[in-house]
Order: sequence, then structure tokens, then C-alpha cells
Amino acid sequence: MDITPDLVNAIVEHARAYDAKEPVTDPDSGSNPTDDLDLDILQDTPGDLTGADLKAVLEALNVDQAAELVALMWIGRGEYEGQEWAHVVKRARERATGPTSDYLMGVPMLGDYLEDGLEAVMEAGVRDQA
Repeated sequence: MDITPDLVNAIVEHARAYDAKEPVTDPDSGSNPTDDLDLDILQDTPGDLTGADLKAVLEALNVDQAAELVALMWIGRGEYEGQEWAHVVKRARERATGPTSDYLMGVPMLGDYLEDGLEAVMEAGVRDQA
């Protein structure tokens, strides 16, 4: 594997923070954060760097790491098994048509899928089979 478990786990944390965001429902609330229990923190505002941070991390991946991350997501989503690692990575490379960051950021529950995929691949004993 070109992508390390530590890097996958860092991406999982970014993805979960990004997934927690919701569209702005009250752009001019003007409320006191203590009054609204800081609920506005979950709204995705123009100055919020959560999405930009995740995008930057994903765009910094090399081609092999990006394909492996997509493969982990597919495995975690249940489309493939962990022992199919080499095949799934090859398939991810073949199917890549646009920015991986755009594709992955459009997947709800990305963090959960990546975590589950990494666990399945590790349980299958996969190391450098891609």
C-alpha cells in the first residue's frame, strides 16, 4: 500500500468534520452563540475551511494513493472484499476520470467507509499487493 494507515486516519478525521457540516439555514441569525448552543458551528459558511482542508489533503495525494483511497472507500462501502485489494485498486485507476477530491467529497459517510475499508484490508493481511 502506498497510502499509510496514519494518512487514511487523518483523512477520516477531515471527512467526518466535513460530513458534519450542513447548509446554511439562517445566514443572518445574529444570535449569541451561548443562546443557540453554538449550533451555527455546524453550518457550512463561506469562511469555513473544513471543506477546503479536506480538498487540499485529497489533492496532495499522488495518483497511486488516490486510487488506493478510492479502493478503500469502495471496500468500506461493501462493493468489494478486503482480499480483492489488488483488483480493486486496479479498477479504481482504470475508472478515474476526474479529480478524485471531487468524487470522494461527494460521498456521504466517506470517513466511515474509509475506516471500514482500511479495517477490512488490514484484516485480509494486505500489504503491498497493488
